[in-house]
Amino acid sequence: MTTFRRPLVRGAAAACALALGLTACGSSDDDAGEESSPDAVQAALEEGGEITVWGWDPTLEQVVADFEAAHPNVEVDLVNAGTNTDQYTALQNAMSAGSGVPDVAQIEYYAISQFTISESLTDLSSFGADDLDGTFSPGPWSTVQVGDGIYGLPTDSGPMALFYNQDVFDEHGIEVPTTWDEYVQAARDLHAADPDVYIGADAGDAGFATSMIWQAGGRPYTVDGTEVAIDFTDEGSAAFAETWQQLLDEDLLAPITAWSDEWYQGLNDGTIATLATGAWMPGNLVSGAPDAAGSWRVAPLPQWEEGANASAENGGSSLAIPSAAGNKELAYAFLEYANVGEGVGVRVADGAFPATTAELESEEFLSTEFEYFGGQTANEIFAASAANVGEGWSYLPYQVYANSVFNDTVGQAYISGTTLTEGLADWQQMSADYGTEQGFTVQE
Repeated sequence: MTTFRRPLVRGAAAACALALGLTACGSSDDDAGEESSPDAVQAALEEGGEITVWGWDPTLEQVVADFEAAHPNVEVDLVNAGTNTDQYTALQNAMSAGSGVPDVAQIEYYAISQFTISESLTDLSSFGADDLDGTFSPGPWSTVQVGDGIYGLPTDSGPMALFYNQDVFDEHGIEVPTTWDEYVQAARDLHAADPDVYIGADAGDAGFATSMIWQAGGRPYTVDGTEVAIDFTDEGSAAFAETWQQLLDEDLLAPITAWSDEWYQGLNDGTIATLATGAWMPGNLVSGAPDAAGSWRVAPLPQWEEGANASAENGGSSLAIPSAAGNKELAYAFLEYANVGEGVGVRVADGAFPATTAELESEEFLSTEFEYFGGQTANEIFAASAANVGEGWSYLPYQVYANSVFNDTVGQAYISGTTLTEGLADWQQMSADYGTEQGFTVQE
């Protein structure tokens, strides 16, 4: 199974890559919403040609090979230009230089609006994307839509679930939590039973924090074109801050950084008992914590209110077409193949978690048994989570920058006497100040 790691934003990337707002370093003069048609896409596919695809997803390698085999007159140059902000830096530099821009670029959901605000991505509506409503699960589909445009096709998704070590819970006679209040109590009970065991490890991650706020019903970001509102005092944000503050105050989270060797060791030996994250995680557990095979299971994400079934997305990406792409119709043909057509099954078979409702609802997918999880049909839980992702979530048009300063604000609560509530206020202020500097109208 292919290993997937959700990229993390740590520290500020190159200034130009982060300045994708109204005062961006440079953007295409091309019309981001230019007209095309499905017939033009088909004609381009029949004519053939060359396209360049930038993407870090390893499942794209087989998709490219199959696409070229199905269309011998098409050549695809697949380039790994870096992950997350590394690729965004390279992409923005190419856009600024006016050369070397790929025909297709992999862009995470949280970064989509940061590229659309500078008119750096093509509106795919007239290419055929406007006929795809209902094809994808609600969370990913909503995030590729900005205003009246569709600026990418979802590649995968990250509906959240609770991964937990069943053997650790059974050993100490503790029930797997179904609410976040129960989660805090389970954290206390586990750590009291064995001081070496922690319920989880969160050293401060922007994507996790916003996902938790999303699930709690918080909607701190409101975006209408260049008008932005930021409010981390809403009920969802407050619920996250209050609950996680208890875990921090009582030293109930392992003081290690996610994705480190020490973190994988904790998942492997049972000293980290749970992980609340996206459905893309299984492959990472298989490769990173092999000795724990058979011990781990998957449960629905704990709820903020007993009896609820709310979820959120954590991670995931799309394939988009830059405004300066040279062969947009052929590029869209590749997007359709990879994210709607035969490429979807190829990627799922190689370990990707789908964003397409057809796969999420298929009996074959839902009945897949995970040997690592003791034969559990975990996709049933992931698919239910995807269907229960809360609506109305928005990212900032400069979320890449906002995430880059998370550790300077909210992250201080994990290493100092600053509270999460204070950290969120600082994050709000710093994000608002940056937005104003970039030419947005920001309301707090």
